[in-house]
Amino acid sequence: MERTGTILCGREFTPVEGRIVIDDDGRIEAIEEESVDSTDIILPAFVNAHTHIGDSIAKEAGGGLSLEELVAPPDGLKHRLLRAASREELVAAMTTSLEFMHRSGTAACLEFREGDVAGVEMLREATTAAAGAIDALAFARGSIDAMHAGDGFGASGANDSEFGEERTATREADKPFGIHAGEVDASDIDPALDLEPDFLVHMVHPEPDHLERVDEQDVPIVVCPRSNLVTDVGLSPYTELAERTTLALGTDNVMLNSPSMFREMEFLAKLSDLSATEILRMATINGAEIAGLDYGVIEPGREARLQVLDGDSANLTGAQDLVRAVVRRAGVDDVREVHTAPPSE
Repeated sequence: MERTGTILCGREFTPVEGRIVIDDDGRIEAIEEESVDSTDIILPAFVNAHTHIGDSIAKEAGGGLSLEELVAPPDGLKHRLLRAASREELVAAMTTSLEFMHRSGTAACLEFREGDVAGVEMLREATTAAAGAIDALAFARGSIDAMHAGDGFGASGANDSEFGEERTATREADKPFGIHAGEVDASDIDPALDLEPDFLVHMVHPEPDHLERVDEQDVPIVVCPRSNLVTDVGLSPYTELAERTTLALGTDNVMLNSPSMFREMEFLAKLSDLSATEILRMATINGAEIAGLDYGVIEPGREARLQVLDGDSANLTGAQDLVRAVVRRAGVDDVREVHTAPPSE
């Protein structure tokens, strides 16, 4: 299979006019530089590094409520709505979110999966219903059994539990351990770092000593700016974090935000000093590396999880800086096609 256009190659997303050749196993065989007629823009598909798609049944519920009122277990609005929904309703809602993510250029999501083993099973069912277009990785919670059924453990926060047993179990199972930290205040950051997690989520309120520990431990952080704004907890110190560790990007709860990485990138680009190249890395290769996935960057030998944008769309035509245009301007309507699984042709 071949696609032609301007290809955003490597970690710097260097624009190369030419063709990309994909072999029968769905890997990038070659990138050939040549003059082509196509105005398409070819870039890596996104990796959404933090989602809660289980609450897809409750989009825009709870306007004006605090973070605790919205999502705190067991009686936050989200959990009440989840308990009231049937399994079929939950799976159907998750399926539509996965389908939307695929249409909007996403290859994988790191899903912090509520509901114990049954929650993992529902995510698997939704992934199958969505034709397997998305690698939905279940960072399960609720029990060690759920972690074994899923792809890792996604802890709520170190103020909720010590999580020492779960952390030991993930090491023994050779699966990743992620945990929310510093979302509301700084009180849970040190105990989260004590667990030596594979990644942290949010880190809105790190203090200077926390920044030093992040640097020393080299622990990646997933930031979710739109969610943090909606829940009124503040915004992470993106530049200070980026100077010390790898940052990835997530859309967080579908209840609060559409799972659109285009929207997340644009939002972050316009409220931070991070470059467009840094932000596109956060949305692609950085999330892929946290999850141990062999894509997120266009290089020979990598899995060809790609998206093709219409560079001649009314929105993108005339763009002088393609990376900047992708990050700050592009949207789902510009997506011509998405390759998130080995081609059948």
